[in-house]
Amino acid sequence: MAERNLYLTNTPLPEARKLYLEALAPLLHLEEEEIAVIDSLDRITSRAVYARYCSPLFTAAAMDGIAVSSARTAPARETAPLTLARGADFQAVDTGDPIRPPFDAVIMAEDVAVLDEERVEIIASAAAWQHVRPIGEDIVAGEMLLPSKHRLRPMDVGVLLSGGITRLAVYRRPRVAIIPTGSEIIEPEQEPGPGQIIESNSRMFAGLVKEAGGLPHRLDIVPDDRQLLKEAISQAVDSHDLTIVNAGSSAGTEDYTAAILKELGRVLVHGVAVKPGKPVILAIIDGKPVIGLPGYPASAYLDFQELTLPVMALLTGRPAEDSSREVEAVIAKRLVSSVKYQEFVRVKTGLVDGRLVAAPLARGAGAAMSLVRADGFCVIPQDSEGVEAGDKVSLRLYRAWQEVENTLVAVGSHDLILDELADRMSAAFPGCYLSSTHVGSLAGLMALKRGEAHLAPTHLLDEESGEYNISYLRQLFEEPMALIKGVERIQGLMVQKSNPLAIAGVADLARCRYVNRQRGAGTRVLLDYLLKQAGVDPASIDGYGREAATHMAVAAAVVNGEADAGMGVLTAARAMDLDFLPIGPEEYDFALPQRFLELPLVRRFLTLLRGEAFRRRLTELGGYAWPRCGEILYL
Repeated sequence: MAERNLYLTNTPLPEARKLYLEALAPLLHLEEEEIAVIDSLDRITSRAVYARYCSPLFTAAAMDGIAVSSARTAPARETAPLTLARGADFQAVDTGDPIRPPFDAVIMAEDVAVLDEERVEIIASAAAWQHVRPIGEDIVAGEMLLPSKHRLRPMDVGVLLSGGITRLAVYRRPRVAIIPTGSEIIEPEQEPGPGQIIESNSRMFAGLVKEAGGLPHRLDIVPDDRQLLKEAISQAVDSHDLTIVNAGSSAGTEDYTAAILKELGRVLVHGVAVKPGKPVILAIIDGKPVIGLPGYPASAYLDFQELTLPVMALLTGRPAEDSSREVEAVIAKRLVSSVKYQEFVRVKTGLVDGRLVAAPLARGAGAAMSLVRADGFCVIPQDSEGVEAGDKVSLRLYRAWQEVENTLVAVGSHDLILDELADRMSAAFPGCYLSSTHVGSLAGLMALKRGEAHLAPTHLLDEESGEYNISYLRQLFEEPMALIKGVERIQGLMVQKSNPLAIAGVADLARCRYVNRQRGAGTRVLLDYLLKQAGVDPASIDGYGREAATHMAVAAAVVNGEADAGMGVLTAARAMDLDFLPIGPEEYDFALPQRFLELPLVRRFLTLLRGEAFRRRLTELGGYAWPRCGEILYL
């Protein structure tokens, strides 16, 4: 049996960062280069920059009109207009023209009456230096235009050129090698086979390096071969300022990175007390930083933000500051955490009744889409066992606050139409957003009750009445509630193409592998109702306890052969090209307090629901009916 690697440490994140940066600080030296000002956007000045010229370069007219001697115009009155002669008394000027003695003021063209080619008339005197820009009004030759370690912005480029600066000294951008590793990974252009994974992390790192002011160099994929990886790292270190090795940093039998880095240099940290992202390696080879980042996208991103960006700050001269906002929010779901780790949980956010609410997203280290959807991270301290729903938490917010303020928060049941509505919300109403978090119908209603959402998508069947949603709202809520009618959709069993097991209904689930929805999901409530009617014991179903958070996740499990059947909606089955056995229609609606109906975001949501464009899209998706879509029931 191959020997596994073991983590050398479980170092707290702040301690690991401090240890690494202190070791690197005396080794890294910023290098200068001179570049053209017109190419300097986003670069960092290595020295203060001083003006060569004044701006303006001469005393100049600030308006179109006539240049005059202010003393000569003193007698002018509305009751006693003053006539001025060209040359002796005035000179016609345009904005920016030089103003030379004896003239010391400009009268705007609209305040001048032209008598003929040589004479004008004015009815008010001019104050000395009115509408005149004196030499050096904006910039004086010799004054400092920009300090050192300043990040150049578009307005800075303009000022430098105005001050006569065409070239300046900046810090050289660090060259960063990115080495993707793993025998199982392939390039995005290749067709994946069994067990193969499309390599994407290196492209994410390249973008992050560019944002941080570096020059990324993504090298070819290195398979799980110790000697090949050692050669690739050695060559990268020789020609780059920072080397990032992606994957191979964990404790697998083919995870060679830590051992190779120890062989080539010094490993300061292997394993940080953070989740996701524990298997990170911080090393120094030939006086240069080498960082081993884990292969899971969420882990890799977090470790880059927390440990690689501070190193980039040392290499670029940029301030080592966190650009994120740290704010207080209410968490919408119970989170259990280990006291061994500081945990970063990706969240969606929105303002509900004046409170910032954070809804957790998928916590898995491989959940790359949660990075795309996230507005920020909820940080759970290392010594905490977690937080309860409704607790106040600290958030690192990466989304603009104005966007958070203009977000309609939906927490509850999943359906593909939520993504369609979110897309239409931002397109139809620029600056407005719809955020949806999928926790199931019942959990969504409970979030709504706690004031953590504006509305809850729901499709809960009352077994006694056969009615959807209404009885649950009456039981759970004391304040006046409303139900916005949504769509009728077809629920059924999604099965493999051609239905090889000849599954005919829920009674057949006891002889196949099943994938279920989470507790409280409307689909699961419906399944339990149907199983009860059919006399099937849920315990007899292989996979009844396996839960998926969305219809599409259920469909993916069936497509991949991990399950023979799963209950979901027709649109999910069509999207994944599965066979579909209809069970019946259900009502997918939106619950909310009546007082929220007057919110501008809710009114816009209603406009979209009732719009013809949305209904055309429902026709294209198939599996939906909308006889009452947008109707409001007051409960």
